[in-house]
Amino acid sequence: MTFALKRAEQTSAATTTSLPDVQEKVAAIIADIRARGDQAVRECSARFDKWEPEAFRLTRAQISEIMARVPEQVVADIEFVQQQVRGFAEKQLESMREIEVETLPGVHLGHKHIPVAAAGAYVPGGRYPLLASAHMTILTAKAAGVPRVIACTPPIRGEVPDATVAAMHLAGADEIYLLGGVQAVVSMALGTETIEPVDMLAGPGNAFVAEAKRQLYGEIGIDLFAGPTEVLVVADDSADPFVVAVDLLSQAEHGPDSPAVLITTSESLGRRVIEHIDALLPEMPTRDNAEPAWRDHGEVHVVADLDEAYRLADTYASEHVQILTEQPREALEKMRNYGALFLGEGTCVSYGDKVIGTNHVLPTRGAARYTGGLWVGKYLKTVTYQEITDPAASADLGEVCGRAARVELFEGHARSGDVRAAKHGTADLPWAPNALARP
Repeated sequence: MTFALKRAEQTSAATTTSLPDVQEKVAAIIADIRARGDQAVRECSARFDKWEPEAFRLTRAQISEIMARVPEQVVADIEFVQQQVRGFAEKQLESMREIEVETLPGVHLGHKHIPVAAAGAYVPGGRYPLLASAHMTILTAKAAGVPRVIACTPPIRGEVPDATVAAMHLAGADEIYLLGGVQAVVSMALGTETIEPVDMLAGPGNAFVAEAKRQLYGEIGIDLFAGPTEVLVVADDSADPFVVAVDLLSQAEHGPDSPAVLITTSESLGRRVIEHIDALLPEMPTRDNAEPAWRDHGEVHVVADLDEAYRLADTYASEHVQILTEQPREALEKMRNYGALFLGEGTCVSYGDKVIGTNHVLPTRGAARYTGGLWVGKYLKTVTYQEITDPAASADLGEVCGRAARVELFEGHARSGDVRAAKHGTADLPWAPNALARP
C-alpha cells in the first residue's frame, strides 16, 4: 500500500540534462578563455559580476586586511567547524592502507595513494556566502596532501565576501581569487597567463558552473556532476511533524528546483507535516526559493511499513536522507542508495551542510546509485606497481602471457612474454632471427 498525499507539480526530468542554451553559452565562454586567456576572463567578470579589479588574486596583505574585518566569533566558529571536517578527513585517510603482496613466489604487487598535484575549489557566492563549501573542498584536499590548492569565489553584490575569504584562508588555500561563475571554473581548469591550471576541480555551483565542469571533464578531473539540492525524510509515527516540516524546508530554501520528499508510515503525520509547512512558508525569509521548491517538487508518500519506506527511498537515491524513526540505525542495513544518511532527531541535514564534519558535496539526480560524495579519497590517485624478483616466475608468466595474448590475436604482447620465457627459462623464440633466438 502506497499513496501520495502530495505529488510534485513538476518533474525533475527537464533538469537531468543541461538546457541547450546553457550548453551553448558555456561552450562559448570556454572557447573564448581558451583562445584569449586573461582578457576573456576579465570581460566575463565585468559582464556577469560587474567586477573588474586590478588583479583577481588576493595578496597576502589584502587577506590580512580581510581577516581583520571578520568578527572574532565568526573566526572561532569557522575554526571549530574546520576542526571537525579536518578530523574526519584525516580518519578517512588513515583507513586507506597502501598494500604490497607476494601473489606468487617472487611476484610482488602493490598499490599506493598519490595526491593530485593541484586542485581547484569553487566556493559559490551569489546571493549567499557559502563558507562551508570552502571547508569541504579546500580543507579536504589539503588533508589528502594536495600540494597546491587554489580557490575562487565571486564577489557578492560587488563586495568582498569577507567571511568566505576567511574560511578559504583558514582552510589552507594557497591562492585565493575573487572570481566567479564559469570564468572561474574555466580559468582554474585551463589556466591563463596569470593562473596556473589544476588537475582536478571540486565544489558546487549553479547550472552554468555545473555545465562548465561537465564540458571540461576528461580534460581535468572533477568531484561530481552536481544538480539541485535534494532531501528525503523517512519517518514513522514516532517522529515530530513540526521537526519534519522544518527539516524539509531547510533544504528547500537552497533553490526553487530543490526536491523535498517525505516517506512515512503514518498518514496522520504526513497531513500534519503539510499543515506545518503551509503555516511556516509565508513568513520564511527564504520563501522565494523554498515556496516554489515545495510547491513544484515537494512530495509526501504514505507506505504500509518501514521496509516499504526504505525500498521506495532507494528508488530516489537522494542526496540527503534523514531517518526519523524509533530505530534509525536500521536504515544502515536496509538502505543502499543515498549520498549521506542522517540518523535520528538529534542530527539533521543542516548539520551535515554546515558543522558536523562529514563532507556536504554529495551526489544528486540519482547518482547515489553508483557513487558517494566528495571525500579525501577523491583527491588521491590509487596507482598500482608490479615487480618480479624470481626469474623462474617471470619465465612461467611469460609462457602464459604468450598463450593468452595469442588467443586475443595480440602478437606483440605475446612476444613480450616469449622473450622472458626464453631469457629466464628454456623456451624458444621461433619468430626471432637466429642470432636473437636465445637472448
